Amino acid sequence: MTRGIYVSATAPGSGKSLIALGLVEALHGRTGRVGFFRPVVLGDHPEGDPMVALMRSRFGFDPAVCRGGLTVAEVRRLLADGQREEIDARCVEIYAEVSAQCDVVVVEGTDLTGQDSAVEFALNARLANDLGCPLVAVVSGRGRTPAEVADAVDLARRELAAAHCSLLAVMVNRADPAELEAVAGAIRPGRMGRPVYVLPELEEISRPTTGEVSSALRVRQLAGSADMEREVRGVKVAAMNVANFLGALEDGDLVIVPGDRADVMVGALASTFSPEFPVPAGMVLTGGLPPEANILPLLAQAPFPVFSYDDDTYHAARSVAEVRSEIWTGHHRKVASALGAWARHVDEAELLERLELPRAQTTTPLRFLHGLIVRARAQRRHIVLPEGTDVRILRAADILHRRDVCDLTLLGNDAQVRELAAANGLSLEGIAIVDPATSPLRERFAQEYARLRAHRGVDLARALEAMLDVSYFGTMMVQLGIVDGMVSGAAHTTAHTIRPALEFVKTKPGVRIVSSVFLMLMPDRVLVYGDCAVNPDPDDEQLADIALASAETAAQFGVEPRVAMLSYSTGGSGTGGAVDEVRRATEIVRERRPELAVEGPIQYDAAVDASIAASKLPESDVAGQATVFIFPDLNTGNNTYKAVQQSSGAVAVGPVLQGLNKPVNDLSRGCTVEDIVNTVAITAVQAQSVQAQNTDPS
Repeated sequence: MTRGIYVSATAPGSGKSLIALGLVEALHGRTGRVGFFRPVVLGDHPEGDPMVALMRSRFGFDPAVCRGGLTVAEVRRLLADGQREEIDARCVEIYAEVSAQCDVVVVEGTDLTGQDSAVEFALNARLANDLGCPLVAVVSGRGRTPAEVADAVDLARRELAAAHCSLLAVMVNRADPAELEAVAGAIRPGRMGRPVYVLPELEEISRPTTGEVSSALRVRQLAGSADMEREVRGVKVAAMNVANFLGALEDGDLVIVPGDRADVMVGALASTFSPEFPVPAGMVLTGGLPPEANILPLLAQAPFPVFSYDDDTYHAARSVAEVRSEIWTGHHRKVASALGAWARHVDEAELLERLELPRAQTTTPLRFLHGLIVRARAQRRHIVLPEGTDVRILRAADILHRRDVCDLTLLGNDAQVRELAAANGLSLEGIAIVDPATSPLRERFAQEYARLRAHRGVDLARALEAMLDVSYFGTMMVQLGIVDGMVSGAAHTTAHTIRPALEFVKTKPGVRIVSSVFLMLMPDRVLVYGDCAVNPDPDDEQLADIALASAETAAQFGVEPRVAMLSYSTGGSGTGGAVDEVRRATEIVRERRPELAVEGPIQYDAAVDASIAASKLPESDVAGQATVFIFPDLNTGNNTYKAVQQSSGAVAVGPVLQGLNKPVNDLSRGCTVEDIVNTVAITAVQAQSVQAQNTDPS
């Protein structure tokens, strides 16, 4: 039976969209088909609702299971005409269509406007009952003392009980971050004695972005960066000379300046070239005045967007002050901050246990990646990112910190790293920066490197030089336990990334080579492909090593290992050097791990298709249901993973390095920010396993 969860605010500005987003994220990790429904939407058409759009884009929802109902205008007209039942009937009809295709549906109630709050509260309570949904009441903590929040929680309970609503949970959102414990302590237990979760006000969500300002003022971009996710932390109106103005300017300010004030424009632009000066979030040129012809080429180089506004400076400043930031704008950093707050302050397992939902039988890409983040967060680890001057690394670090995934250290010149971050509107608050050239750790690392590589003729002078290389410095941080893992390769080759690890981190006992796998996230399951990135032409012993390491990696990430040793021949049907090598490798695996399900040589189709497997290897417990695929060489593996990725739409996560004593992972130089985030989470999970092995008393 489908379960619904109705999320309703009890007062304007409660931030219920954050709660709805967190619930959907949590449900994806717990159950199968999830839907989303907004009974009353903003805008002129249900399909244009921004929260519906956010849910579709983030979770890949089919429009049939992520829908809006009536517009605000339709609801007001029906209420004015006395047709309240029509509202209920249409919402119930749409909800029934969505729920017929889902295991659970999150319903986000109406936005309380402040003018019709009592009417909307009653409407939400009635709809929750009509849809048969237990209700999550979101109480605003903004501007309230702990005692006032506690009273608001009691009031919400009483009013919902009077409306005969089934109350699943009460959540307080937007509480004063400095008083979270006091608020939680002041709240009195409800009838069921369940916890009331308290989430803080998040400045990074409430701050508008340059994109939101652009949309609200309907300005046109004239020059500069097209980055519309830069946070506007303040507003500065240029009503003084440039020297005084620069003295008042702060990082993240939106500069509002008449279009004929070339001095202020040049001064604000010049401030971005020095790490000692702040970097604006953007610039609005007012009065419809175009900048002078010789100024425009300078503005084109601005790391922030420059907009043109037709009205005067006063109206521009007043309009900007009225811009309201919303999580449903879909900006990645806002979403990351929201989900990080949800993870820190809400016990997902306890909350979802109240629903008694069935566990999902399939693993979608989104569900796997959500689980990866949850696992990384559960036992916090520390990861070093050596390429601190790559903007993709900085963007990923910002998102990882906002989502509270792990502790991070960036390597690079402090001033350069911070300048690059500021130029791109990124926050490095809470992220350590270490410069190998000036770090006191360099001497210690060099001594250790010289000791470990003395048999190769490495003396202290050479070791000191090596420790200027961020790959060597970062790997030594891992080796000495200062951090738990390293992720690099966005700006370096695979060889550059893993060479230091091969030199002194070394492979695990009994493992001959370092290898790699890709986690192939198919629509309904996860497959493991190895080795597609490191070893060009492994021999039989090395293939066996790759298979055993890949099976261990698969198990580590929740995939039951059933290993297919791939070849162009299945079973005993073929002969030749390549087939015989795979056959020998399969026997080695069986000797070393008799309990492991392994088959080889086997063709790919027989490994994945049950009907083909029934004719080629009917007695095999791997054929037709393999989860781990070991390719005979790098050429075959690399081409196959890319072909599958492109033809099936599978998400390829990796390469994940395996066989090392401690986790070091490589990135593609064409990696995206999302690739980096996923690889860091994988590395954190690997580090948890290393820690568990090191503390195992057996």
